[in-house]
Amino acid sequence: MTALPPRPLRLAATPRTADILRRCYRGERPTEVLERALRMLAQADGHLTPDGRIRTAREAAR
Repeated sequence: MTALPPRPLRLAATPRTADILRRCYRGERPTEVLERALRMLAQADGHLTPDGRIRTAREAAR
């Protein structure tokens, strides 16, 4: 049996986030902007490996 892919989350943007997306990222899809921002944050926080995979608990302990 194969595992089902995770279901996408539905997130509600705050009024401030929506304003930033509208004014600063015109012409870009909000989902793509937020995905890019989340990847940068996760990488900066050390949750991603250099190739972009999510670190396992074992990798984080090293």
